[in-house]
Amino acid sequence: MTDLSSDRRINALSGAVIDAAMTVHRELGPGLLESVYERCLAIELQQRRIEFVRQREVPTVYKDIPIEAPLRLDFIIVDTIILEIKAVEKLIPLFEAQLLTYLRLTRIRLGLLINFNTPLLKDGIRRIAH
Repeated sequence: MTDLSSDRRINALSGAVIDAAMTVHRELGPGLLESVYERCLAIELQQRRIEFVRQREVPTVYKDIPIEAPLRLDFIIVDTIILEIKAVEKLIPLFEAQLLTYLRLTRIRLGLLINFNTPLLKDGIRRIAH
């Protein structure tokens, strides 16, 4: 059973992150590199005082053995949401599977997959819960 106030907090936080992404998309539009959107989104999140870590390495462990291939997550927001940024023609199931794996490995419950290469950003947002 989940804590209702915790769910509300996570929903409010994810809404704030999506709003920040929409602001970046309104300013820049589609068609740029993922790295540009990532840097601009970092600025927008900082201006909104939303705590995050960018390009966080997460160790990969196989059968209790660490392997030298850490995962690199675009953003972890307040240790509560994984945010993966894309700038691709369209989101494919592989990207959602990747985010689900990140959620499982980090034990974080919510992930946002955002594709900035769409005319309307709302069409490029996937919210994935684990």
